[in-house]
Amino acid sequence: MTDKNTHDSGDRPSVSTDGGTAAQAAQAHQNTNYLDEEVNLLNPSTPFMRDHLRLIWTGFIAWAIIVFVPVTLTAVVPSVMTSPIPVIGFPLHYFLVAIGAPAGALILSFWYARRRDKLDEKYGITHTDASETTEGTTGEERTATDGGVSK
Repeated sequence: MTDKNTHDSGDRPSVSTDGGTAAQAAQAHQNTNYLDEEVNLLNPSTPFMRDHLRLIWTGFIAWAIIVFVPVTLTAVVPSVMTSPIPVIGFPLHYFLVAIGAPAGALILSFWYARRRDKLDEKYGITHTDASETTEGTTGEERTATDGGVSK
């Protein structure tokens, strides 16, 4: 009987591939129980965690700049920040805080979603919809993500 893990067939020598970097990372991600793993924010344990943490820190720094720079500039140079904008008549600091911060947060959320999708694709992480059925199974036979059977 042939070994299904190494694909041995008869007298041919067994040859195994390296599996590729993305495939190995996806397999390591699937085999890791993140609830039991210690997560070190300064030294993440997997390449996926390192890339995701870099993405989170980049977004956090951009958010901090969007939110805190107008407030800080208002304290440092109040004459510039409190002068009215000629087009709409509101002070610059009001416009930046009332319009710029929410718009910046919305742009950051779209940026994060796009980058996270690319990161998931890089590491072979797929997100399937619970309503999708796989070939040969019906909705009642699928296992729910919490371990129970979906109804």
